[in-house]
Amino acid sequence: MSSAKTVPNASIAEDVLRAFDDLSGLHPGFRPVHAKGVLVTGRFLPSANAARLTRAPHIQRSSTPITVRFSNFAGLPAVPDNDPEASPRGIAIRFHLAQHVHTDIIAHSVDAFPVRTAEEFIEFLRAIYTSGPGAAKPTPIEMFLATHPAALEFVQKPKPLPVSFFKESFFAVNAYKFLNKEGVSSFGRYRVRPDGANEYLDAHHASSQAPNFLFDDAEARLGKGVVRMRIAVQLAAPGDVVDDSTVHWPDDRPEIDFGFIELESVLPSSEAEQRHIIFDPIPRVDGIESSGDPLLEPRADAYLMSGRRRRAQGPR
Repeated sequence: MSSAKTVPNASIAEDVLRAFDDLSGLHPGFRPVHAKGVLVTGRFLPSANAARLTRAPHIQRSSTPITVRFSNFAGLPAVPDNDPEASPRGIAIRFHLAQHVHTDIIAHSVDAFPVRTAEEFIEFLRAIYTSGPGAAKPTPIEMFLATHPAALEFVQKPKPLPVSFFKESFFAVNAYKFLNKEGVSSFGRYRVRPDGANEYLDAHHASSQAPNFLFDDAEARLGKGVVRMRIAVQLAAPGDVVDDSTVHWPDDRPEIDFGFIELESVLPSSEAEQRHIIFDPIPRVDGIESSGDPLLEPRADAYLMSGRRRRAQGPR
């Protein structure tokens, strides 16, 4: 995505950033949410089945270089990894297709999202902010959750602490339209999973972890060798809603293997590169398109505006 791109919904993007800033404060050079993260290098190896789904260029190659960011949720750069505010975890995968040409996958560790539109999301964040200890009952967030069942589900959904970023599963918020070489289209949502079982800590062991244990673990595991994770796409059936991030598809919807990511090492310049890199929830690549979800454009605008702000704030 070019840094020259305009921001057509600048007012909405500004409102999103302002709402996050209110919650966590300003931390120059850091993202207003998922502030604490690490960049890892590696490569993507497509599944043979993925060509049935899409003609995207990274499916046509034997491998594609990638940069992957793992992160905690909060807008606090020093949030302890075992703090409840650090969940859901995030993953962002950049596929480097050519110089200045790329496409991304962005997902988090809860298979849910609280709202359908950016306007509702801003309302949700403001309700949280105005529901401090002195707020009158019912608080703004209590009233919001009472009238937004998807948000209530998101808040109440279990968010266990993984033993490692590499032992967590991640779920894309939005669905996408995939087109193969024959022009056949399918709608699907990405899932990124461990190469093996998920592993989580119980409450006792979670409370005793060091503040940076997930990040220390990532460096230690990669220091011993390559770590693999799997990417799949859950496919929608005819009639499934594909443009609403709050709608779940039934568990019996099939999944198609998309490929593996092989994670190799923590990027030596991770701190500086995190300030520079701007991930994009819109694929912007042949063979993968927007599903028409109204969250996609505002998300992309907010990510771009946030990234420009980080870059302008100088080295961390």
